Amino acid sequence: MKQITDTVFMVRPTQFRLNEQTAVNNYYQDEGVKILDQNQKAQDEFDAFAKALQEKGINVIIISDDVKNDTPDSIFPNNWISTHENGDVALFPMFAENRRLERRPEVLDRIEEEGFKIENIVDYTSAEDEGFFLEGTGSLLLDRTHQKAYCSISPRADEELMIEFCEDFEFTPVIFTAYQTVEEKRLPIYHTNVMMALGENYAVICLDCIDDKKERKNVLKHLKEDGKEVITITEDQVNSFAGNMMQVHNSNGDRLLVMSDQAYNSLTDAQISKLEKYNEILHPSISTIETLGGGSVRCMMAEVFLPKS
Repeated sequence: MKQITDTVFMVRPTQFRLNEQTAVNNYYQDEGVKILDQNQKAQDEFDAFAKALQEKGINVIIISDDVKNDTPDSIFPNNWISTHENGDVALFPMFAENRRLERRPEVLDRIEEEGFKIENIVDYTSAEDEGFFLEGTGSLLLDRTHQKAYCSISPRADEELMIEFCEDFEFTPVIFTAYQTVEEKRLPIYHTNVMMALGENYAVICLDCIDDKKERKNVLKHLKEDGKEVITITEDQVNSFAGNMMQVHNSNGDRLLVMSDQAYNSLTDAQISKLEKYNEILHPSISTIETLGGGSVRCMMAEVFLPKS
């Protein structure tokens, strides 16, 4: 199984703003900041980011959000879908009601129009009716090569649902809880991919977020037994979205690590040097999206692993 892909799809926003429904447990959204022309600024950041990926040879399928529904977070599609090499697509249950409107059949139609084959849809969305959620590759860090799924339990990542996904897709679950300090309290981080990223040969992770020593040790054991170089980041760096990065490759096989400019500027020279052993780093500026959306570049890219039709 391939760990990284040369194709992503991205959803261009039409009504981007701070989503009040997600701000209740996404503490990276800054409700105190007022940004004029926020949708236009988000579109400009999106366009520059997508163009930068394309110029590096990454296949970017750009899908515009529609204006029918109130979907301020549509720019983060990786939370409602994952795609797999056997042709399976998983659809995930979302915590915020207005985010559920992001799951549009025309998105899947467009991916098929681009020459990819969808064999089967595994739909977990009925769990929303019972109040259980698992937000895609935001909640699940998939080591596809070693068939392991890392997941930090939170209001947006239910443990039983995560185990059900692992049984269906034949992943070994690696479960823990990652925390952040909010007003002097330790609260669960809403998505695993904020504090952890997996490349082919390395893992970027904030071990300080995992308060339970046994859980921390277990995560490290799995990463090391699979031959990953563990590159640690601090909680301050997590707050700058340094955990929210993703490795891709282009048609020439060149590896690229994508993170935001804010994340890149938070890293030390030593950390950058370790990462550059494996790949070039691309770091677009998406400050409006990060400030109001509480997510970064990895959340904006939904990987396409489907077979060609």
